[in-house]
Amino acid sequence: MAELWVFGYGSLMWRPGFPFSETAPALLKGAHRALCVYSVVHRGTHAQPGLVLGLDRGGACRGAAFRVAAGAEDETVAYLREREQVTDVYVEAVRPIRLLDGSGRVLKALTYLVDRTHDQYAGELSLEEQLRIVHGGKGQAGGNVEYVMKTLRHLEETGVHDPLLASIAAHLTEPEA
Repeated sequence: MAELWVFGYGSLMWRPGFPFSETAPALLKGAHRALCVYSVVHRGTHAQPGLVLGLDRGGACRGAAFRVAAGAEDETVAYLREREQVTDVYVEAVRPIRLLDGSGRVLKALTYLVDRTHDQYAGELSLEEQLRIVHGGKGQAGGNVEYVMKTLRHLEETGVHDPLLASIAAHLTEPEA
């Protein structure tokens, strides 16, 4: 298999879950990070959905690019499909990204875009509605508040300012571990 890169914009940034040999900050044009997906497995349930990030159309997104370790390409794609496609709310796609490591390299990366026609697509919700959903969400991977806070902390640690996520997080209190 040819060299495989993966673009992460949410929890993949701080918990990729696959072996990689290189990582770099990266920019994807044509989609932006948004809390626009009802989570019914990882951060919520069907009875009480959570709200997770998706790459929605328009704009641009700063995230992380991971070069998958040689020989781990097939197992990584299988892992990502199991993780990201559990309810088929994301569309697997290969998109051009620009590495922001000073090299200026442009390469193609595997990523997952939100499917706007899927029942779990939340679209644009008011801040109050997002907060209500995030506060109540808890799924197989843990609490929804923890997910939002960890993602925001990781973004800030890597120099990415996400004003929408920051405004939500300003109203959240992370539960005691």
